[in-house]
Amino acid sequence: MVGAYKVITLCGSTRFKDAFLETQKRLTLEGNIVISVGLFGHSGDNEVWENMDEGTLTKTKEMLDDMHKRKIDMADEIFVINVGGYIGESTRSEIEYAKKTGKPVNYLCEKH
Repeated sequence: MVGAYKVITLCGSTRFKDAFLETQKRLTLEGNIVISVGLFGHSGDNEVWENMDEGTLTKTKEMLDDMHKRKIDMADEIFVINVGGYIGESTRSEIEYAKKTGKPVNYLCEKH
């Protein structure tokens, strides 16, 4: 909590950009501080994948993954954008990290 406001970090595949923006807006209007992704790698922000070979993470992707875990550290809970129940490898890692650090996990879709 920061003052009277719960801090919520959004997690999920960046292919769901519209759902991220919609959820961020809704949670903010409900009185929460919302931390989201900085880039949408699966929705046009190609800097995430620049010079990436098959099976090799770019330094940018590694930094963004680590940074997102620090965003989870700052939050009271995480909210998973799992449109249609989809949860990818990076998001699964973030959910495990949040649980390991005692953060509640909520989901957009019940199916997960």
